[in-house]
Amino acid sequence: MFYVPNIPFALYHALKAKNLVFYTAVNPTIENSGIGTESKFKTMQLIPEKYLPITIFHKANSDCTETINKINQSNISYPLIAKPDVGFRGLLVKKIASENELKNYLEKYPIDILIQEFLTEQNECGIFYLRFPDNQSGKITSITLKEFLHVVGDGKHTLKELVILDKRAKNYLEIVKMNAHVSFNAIIKNGERVQLSDIGNHSKGTQFINGNHLINKKIETILDSISHQIDGWYYGRLDIKYNSLRELYEGNFMIVEINGILAEPGNIYDANKINYFKNLNPKDLMSIEGYKTIDVKVRGIDRALQIQFFQITQEVDMLYKNKQDEFVELVSQRYQQIRLFLLVTLALAMSFILFKLYKILKIDLKDL
Repeated sequence: MFYVPNIPFALYHALKAKNLVFYTAVNPTIENSGIGTESKFKTMQLIPEKYLPITIFHKANSDCTETINKINQSNISYPLIAKPDVGFRGLLVKKIASENELKNYLEKYPIDILIQEFLTEQNECGIFYLRFPDNQSGKITSITLKEFLHVVGDGKHTLKELVILDKRAKNYLEIVKMNAHVSFNAIIKNGERVQLSDIGNHSKGTQFINGNHLINKKIETILDSISHQIDGWYYGRLDIKYNSLRELYEGNFMIVEINGILAEPGNIYDANKINYFKNLNPKDLMSIEGYKTIDVKVRGIDRALQIQFFQITQEVDMLYKNKQDEFVELVSQRYQQIRLFLLVTLALAMSFILFKLYKILKIDLKDL
């Protein structure tokens, strides 16, 4: 639903720009602007040291002992987080509790792996940010708060029973079962909260909550500073761990991951407070008038392609804002056109087949 309408629209603008990969000019510092095929480790190295968690890179099929030695030298304590260097949506991301468990993980998955210290900050959010290269300040268009999968005890039921009884947690029972550190048979005290996952992703049961009411000048100024320190990152989402809103607004947080053009404003997944069409608001996009005259190149990539990308983003927003009816009508028209095309094609195909049969069998038309 979210992606299908954008595919033909993106193809149209790709043809218009005479470049099928015009969008890769948006974040010249990140490989392919962060379309999902980039190395997370290389991208993490762009993050200012203040916000960067300790990270170790494990090369595919390399000696596990060497990687473990690096971890010990870096003073990373268990548990820690292991995840593929190239990946998305929480695929193979795992909390590792011991050295033996890490060794088994690295041997099981012979791919490039990123090993990070486990951050103890209590909260996590995703902040979507964009800035035009020649502007000093940018704009936060989305803040997504993340509530990790959990259940609350009642003093009567076991953890497993609580999971089964919980409307949301029961959908992730099989995933929770894979966690060897969860005591399913333990009876949870009344009011005690048990967190079932430490991975802030939908696929692991994390609930995304619209936090756009938290957007203010303080946090935008901090993101502006980070964007200027990461030369060539103008568009995307930062996944952030923090303890309190006060610390978030003071810039006391850690960046778990930096995402490029494949990133989404996660607040659109909060069905209780927002929907896709309301989230796409053109007022969140800055004017591009002062940007149109730029003809210089950034790191060898034509800046005009960056303009094209932001123009498309703005046009998509304008297309959807308060135009649901028009959109539905447009889809209906296209469906009718496609249906007519298929019927005509089918009729021509049937005519061709009948003609061939007539020639082969030499059917007399009078006999039909």
